[in-house]
Amino acid sequence: MRVISYNLRKHKASGELLALARNHDIDALCLQEVDASDLPETLGPLHLADATKGNRLGLAIYYRTSRFTALDTQSFALKKSMHDRVLAPAHERLIGTRVVDNETQHELVIGSFHAAPLTASNSLRRKQIHAAHAELLSMGRGLMTLMVGDFNYPFFTKNLDMHMKNSGYALSLSNRRTYTRYKVFKGHFDFATSLGLDIASVETLPRGNSDHLPILVSAEYGEGY
Repeated sequence: MRVISYNLRKHKASGELLALARNHDIDALCLQEVDASDLPETLGPLHLADATKGNRLGLAIYYRTSRFTALDTQSFALKKSMHDRVLAPAHERLIGTRVVDNETQHELVIGSFHAAPLTASNSLRRKQIHAAHAELLSMGRGLMTLMVGDFNYPFFTKNLDMHMKNSGYALSLSNRRTYTRYKVFKGHFDFATSLGLDIASVETLPRGNSDHLPILVSAEYGEGY
């Protein structure tokens, strides 16, 4: 299974999506900072599962219809940061799609996640991550889960890795940094957490029109699922 996650920087990189879908043979595309009103229903082999509606700039998930059948898609609000409350309320920071593999009949939940900005604390972002995992589990307890997106967590990722392991999830960073716009804030902003999957690789793709670089996650179904 191959999944791309991409923060479009206020929808500025939307013109790159069709090429990403076609050139990387992906099964799902998870987006952040999209303008839901300007998203096509299809991107080559991918179909739009749904996009958040509460935010001007939100989240979306596309999936390959030849590989998966979508059973359910839901959006979720998470604990707000002060930035959300004062400047631009972000009602929904998570969207999840439950799919079934048309060939193997495996079921899993794929999530696109956007954590609070760097003005918030790592503690708040950890609470958002744990809450997001709980929401995705509510879509199908016991199912494999892959949550990708902009975690806004470039520092102290070893601490986050420990928190994830304690809750049963694996944290997977990409082979190169995903955000290099500012001299101070460089690092892995975009990555993946997973449950019941074997993550083979997370590759940072070339820069486009966003301040984030896309990541490509390659995963296999874990034993026992």
